[in-house]
Amino acid sequence: MLRMLATKSFIKYLLVRPVIIPQCRQMCSGQEPPAKVVSNLEKSINRITLLGRVGIDPQLRGSDASPVVVFTLATNHNYRFETGEIQQKTEWHRISIFKPHLRTTVSQNVRKGHRVFIDGRLVYGEIIDARGLAHTTSTIVASDVICFGASPEA
Repeated sequence: MLRMLATKSFIKYLLVRPVIIPQCRQMCSGQEPPAKVVSNLEKSINRITLLGRVGIDPQLRGSDASPVVVFTLATNHNYRFETGEIQQKTEWHRISIFKPHLRTTVSQNVRKGHRVFIDGRLVYGEIIDARGLAHTTSTIVASDVICFGASPEA
């Protein structure tokens, strides 16, 4: 039986330290947790969720060793001025897909104007322009893409 689950030391151990499989087996066997964990990696969250319209047909880029499918996604934000006038602002996002099966599915089925849901993470990079100046870039690396179909005009 799991005798340690209710002890304060076990709860503190779970909240403060990462748990790996050998440690789980040790804890579930009723033994006290080790005094010090070798790795003290913190958990963090880098998650982006977008719902919008595809700006360009997905394009296969990169090399044979590291292929990537890229496209842009437009999301809109509506706001109202004090006068009552409604304004819409469009934000453009660069989407990159590295997962092999998802890359293939998106390149074959998603087209400009399709409404898609993107789940992924935000990644920053740097490019050097022709003048030698560095510019920071941002990309959404998609882990899941759900396509809702073509635009209403299609």
